[in-house]
Amino acid sequence: MSESGRLFADAPKEPPEAQEPVRGEPRVLRPNRAQLFLRPTDLESLLAEDHPARAVWDFVTGLDLSPLYAEIQSVEGQAGRPAIDPAMLLALWVYATVEGEGSARGLERLCEQHDAYRWIAGGVRVSYRTLSEFRVAHEALLDALLTQSVARLMEAGLVRLNRVAQDGMRVRASAGAASYRRRKRLRECLRTAEQQVAALRRELDEDPGASSRREKAARERAAKGRLARVKQALARLKEDTREHPEQAETRRTSTTDPEARVMKMADGGFRPAYNVQLATETESQVVVGVEVSTAGTDAHELEPMLDQIEQRYGQGVAEVLVDGGYAGHENIEQAEGRGCRIYAPIPTPRDADRDPHRPLKGDAPAVARWRRRMGEASAKQKYKQRAATAECVNAQSRNRGLYRLLVRGRQKARSVALLFALAHNAMRTRALVSARATG
Repeated sequence: MSESGRLFADAPKEPPEAQEPVRGEPRVLRPNRAQLFLRPTDLESLLAEDHPARAVWDFVTGLDLSPLYAEIQSVEGQAGRPAIDPAMLLALWVYATVEGEGSARGLERLCEQHDAYRWIAGGVRVSYRTLSEFRVAHEALLDALLTQSVARLMEAGLVRLNRVAQDGMRVRASAGAASYRRRKRLRECLRTAEQQVAALRRELDEDPGASSRREKAARERAAKGRLARVKQALARLKEDTREHPEQAETRRTSTTDPEARVMKMADGGFRPAYNVQLATETESQVVVGVEVSTAGTDAHELEPMLDQIEQRYGQGVAEVLVDGGYAGHENIEQAEGRGCRIYAPIPTPRDADRDPHRPLKGDAPAVARWRRRMGEASAKQKYKQRAATAECVNAQSRNRGLYRLLVRGRQKARSVALLFALAHNAMRTRALVSARATG
């Protein structure tokens, strides 16, 4: 054997092919949802100091809610179950509106599941029926609270009420197109509804079962509600056709929401809706006026809003920014007669060579001044504020859910619109106060 052969004779042979080790089961921490946790905490610690819910609570408790407390029948020293604090109910709705929640049932769930709503409720359980009834039962008070919210800002020097922008938006009503019926069909519905109410009344009187009686009582209430709406629809139809009796048999009214009117919407379609008008102070972006009408156009909505602002705050508006839908010659004359200048775009003339800012031969003095005014650079600069105020506030309201109403009737629709205005003003108050503190 050669020397090299002996040298490598004792070298280890090539190892056999490596075998993979046996792998055990993965070791993980699995959730055990049956175990108990004791986590003592107070509601106050759930929210940060700058949380919007706190701002809403401060806004609501700063308002005069004495009319709501005066309605409470349960008083100290007498028997009776304590009532739910109306300040809490109002704060829940204002904050829910800020967050885009418009359903009473949804708000009831949030009061049990969401920390911000639990903080406002403070451990008080509230049903969706209580929330639903509260939202639409105090339209006059909500209107007064809107005035209070703006008056407080005016006293603090945060709102001057010199220049206002107004705009309207069509909000879908809680009624379908199929609910619109003519007079003949409405009378048939009235007879059917009266028969249903009478039949349910007889069944209720004859049935001794308690559970069955409760069920039939609910059915009777629903039938009576439908009967009342049909009667209201017939009365509304009679009122609408008073000036045009020839349309009595062809005109239609909804049996679901008799006050809703079919309007042209932003997408070009026609649906049952209400016309929600908001007036906004341009400098602070605070809502200073709210109205809900059944008019399909804005042509006659300016003068009532100017009246409303003057009645609310005891002073008129010097300047108002509106779109072309409000700029009728009669509106311009009426506004200038009360010391208010209108800033609105001038329609494009058919004659391309004619200067639109040159007064026409038949123009009234106020209309002639409006044409000349809108040709000035300062007027064009002022009118730019309309997009940042009225249109901005309307867009925020849309984002918060004001595109379809869940209530029926103009008065209830106005209550909802006032809640949106209060919610907006609560957030604007927070921003304005914060800006003053840091500025």
